[in-house]
Amino acid sequence: MKVLKKIRRFLGSMPLAITLLVLLAAACGIASAIPQNQAPEWYQTQYGERAGSLITGLHLDDTYHSLWFLILSGALCLSLLMCNLTRIRPLIRRTREAKEGKAGIWGAWVCHLGILLLVVGFAAGQMTHEDYTVTGLPGDTVPLGDTGLTVRIDDFSIDWQNDGSAGQYTADITVFDENGRTESGQSSVNHPASLFGFSFVQNSAGWAAEVTVRKDDEIIQQETLCTGEYIPFAADPDIYIQLLQFYPNYDGTTGVASPMASTYPEHPGYVVRLYDRFGVRGDLVLEKDQRMGLNREYSVSFDHPTNYTLLVANRDRFEWVVMAGAALILAGLVMAFYLKKR
Repeated sequence: MKVLKKIRRFLGSMPLAITLLVLLAAACGIASAIPQNQAPEWYQTQYGERAGSLITGLHLDDTYHSLWFLILSGALCLSLLMCNLTRIRPLIRRTREAKEGKAGIWGAWVCHLGILLLVVGFAAGQMTHEDYTVTGLPGDTVPLGDTGLTVRIDDFSIDWQNDGSAGQYTADITVFDENGRTESGQSSVNHPASLFGFSFVQNSAGWAAEVTVRKDDEIIQQETLCTGEYIPFAADPDIYIQLLQFYPNYDGTTGVASPMASTYPEHPGYVVRLYDRFGVRGDLVLEKDQRMGLNREYSVSFDHPTNYTLLVANRDRFEWVVMAGAALILAGLVMAFYLKKR
């Protein structure tokens, strides 16, 4: 019995809880400083072979799913739980004896309970967190990972400022589930859309353009390419046409260009690359109304630059636990400082 009492006293001690809390905060800080879920080779390239191997060996590349993070979170939760349980009886006795300020007696206990919920919600949320990327042009419909949901981009617009820079990015989206139900919303910077439990955050934007292949002056092939994408040449499948880069403002004389997606296109330049079975055939920057010859009969040109949106969809199933914990901490502080008899 004495051993069990000592164990309960140790687990419910404030020094242990503070130590575990500091360690958990340090772990979260490390996870924030080190990019998560990259390939092992990436860490060795960025941090060196020894440090990269240490990061992957300690599972610092996937901190929130590592065994040591789970153990640390569980130990802190157990300590906070024991801290609360061992104080219930004394608090009940003090409450019965007190004539005034009874609610204030429970302030610290409620605050500890809030911290417990905060830790549980944060740890569980990070371990079960879902993150997906949605990229597309207006009219595109793309699956949302393996969730069974489908995202349609209804519209995407940029609010251009007088100086040619982007002021706001706004995407109108509709999400479909497997049963045909739909939810629609609008996502802009700092104003995500909440649909089917996911938060759709406007992350960034890029450029796309319409590629046209002509035989003499007759159009035989026309598609829209995002930057970096390529298509096979219809008349010769061994040749590929790639939109390597897009410059919203390109000076053909000096070669000065602005590759920023947040710059309004006034003098567009399209970096085109041709491939064949032997490799790269050549690169060329095409300006508006310019054509790149493929051979004597065929030519390729680019026009109608437009923006595509990049949305990040994430879901935290335990966010409500974190919010409940924060509310309890605030309530506990109010009880302890304002409702307790001095």
